[in-house]
Amino acid sequence: MTNERPYVQEMVMIHRVFRRESKMMPELFRRVRPGDVARAALMAEHYRGYADGLHSHHTNEDDLLWPKLLARVTLEADLVNRMEHQHEYVADSIRRIGDLLPEFERTADPAVRDRLADLLTDHHLALDEHLREEEEHILPLVSRHITVAEWKEMGERGAKEAAAGSPKQQLIVLGAILEEATPEERAHFMGNLPVPAKIAWTLAGKRLYAKRSALVRG
Repeated sequence: MTNERPYVQEMVMIHRVFRRESKMMPELFRRVRPGDVARAALMAEHYRGYADGLHSHHTNEDDLLWPKLLARVTLEADLVNRMEHQHEYVADSIRRIGDLLPEFERTADPAVRDRLADLLTDHHLALDEHLREEEEHILPLVSRHITVAEWKEMGERGAKEAAAGSPKQQLIVLGAILEEATPEERAHFMGNLPVPAKIAWTLAGKRLYAKRSALVRG
């Protein structure tokens, strides 16, 4: 290990996106009028993009972070068990929400809408608890026991997964990350982007993200 440490604030920035979006979604779903299938479809699309991103984030942790930490650090069994249980509970909540989305898109039934809103509220509370514990207990260990190269590997894998989406979707994801970033966080994150991505964000991304946010949030 060197004196150089991973920039773990990147993880906090990503967590901030999941917290914000999961907190807003129950109310956004409740505001869908009965029978408004166009709005229901928009909210279902928005949720699926969020859920896919969260699934990828947790999968990357499971594959690239936990094995290294477990090999290098003596973690309390309770902490490990709790983190694993939280991942499983969040994944199950995503599955239950996903099971109801097709009917909601097809009918915009208010009973289905309200059930989804309840499930989304439960999902947010469980996710927020997990992210808070991860930031409190895991990120300090990452700073001490994960190399910069290993940390970048996680970021690069996430970037490759994001690049699999359309250019439009990539800019929306970037906008979500930058929305509440501090000046220091923004400078660090943008500094690591390739030049074409910076240009695309400046020329089209800011406007695209603002338009998309206004559409989704009403």
